[in-house]
Amino acid sequence: MATIFSNPSAAPRGQVQSNGETWHHIRLALAWAVAIAVIGILFWYGFSYYRLNLEDRPSSPLHQQLRPTGEIGLRLGMLGTAMFCIIFLYPLRKAWKWFGKIGKTRHWLDFHVLIGITAPVIITFHASFKLGGLIGIAYWIMISVVLSGFIGRYIYGQIPRSINATQLSLNELDARAQTLTEELHAQQLFPAKEIQPLLDLPSPEQINNMGLGALFISLLGADLRRPLLVSRLRRRVLSGWEKIVTLGGLRKSGHTELEAVIGVIRETFWLQGKMAFLDRTQQIFHLWHVVHRPFSYSFAVIVIIHIGIAVSMGYF
Repeated sequence: MATIFSNPSAAPRGQVQSNGETWHHIRLALAWAVAIAVIGILFWYGFSYYRLNLEDRPSSPLHQQLRPTGEIGLRLGMLGTAMFCIIFLYPLRKAWKWFGKIGKTRHWLDFHVLIGITAPVIITFHASFKLGGLIGIAYWIMISVVLSGFIGRYIYGQIPRSINATQLSLNELDARAQTLTEELHAQQLFPAKEIQPLLDLPSPEQINNMGLGALFISLLGADLRRPLLVSRLRRRVLSGWEKIVTLGGLRKSGHTELEAVIGVIRETFWLQGKMAFLDRTQQIFHLWHVVHRPFSYSFAVIVIIHIGIAVSMGYF
């Protein structure tokens, strides 16, 4: 078994990372930590104010600070607006070739998602949880943009890409799939009949006949089913105590040979799924762009109107 998995190219997807990838994950983790800390501090500091009825808030000592036009509330609005401006750098990067040469697309997308999650929370604190009128319309459009962004990020992940986010060709996918198939045939830990349920996917005819909604559900179902099937394979090898430590096989075990085989099985399942759904996934991704962009642009227009009104009324 050691010779089968000694080739780094046969390692599970994502196992080998460059120093650049490691630093990216460190920066991303720090950014998430800062975002969570800021939100936590705001919640802790303003909880007694935000929980009050709107009629009772003016009597709170925090009202002059935390109301939307208050000292802190106004700055939160400015921060939220600045963050949304940063969010729009991601689509601009794809539109401007010179901008697209800066950094990796996947790295930009990671921070795009981070800011896309954090900015609405900051705006919610800026509005002091008052979501009526024009800002209420903008807020729910913003939430729609965020929710569609989650869907788009998931669909984006279904399109196989190399380490630099360049879409892989079918020939490259076929070559890797062939290598993985040979490795699965060589392993002796699991019989083929136990591995097969992990590799069962709809036929090309079934995929082509699916509606886009059914296709998305099928993709999501396959991703949700995979960890459960993998855990079942682990439980066939692990002892009673090891099953407890690994949470019924959901976590990695200390068995090198077992985890090597599991890694190949998971990558095979991942790769075959991406190959099977590739054409239709691209259709969904295109449709998602058609839906996501108008929401984003309409939200930007409403925010500009909101800022214009605030400036005209002397809040800045």
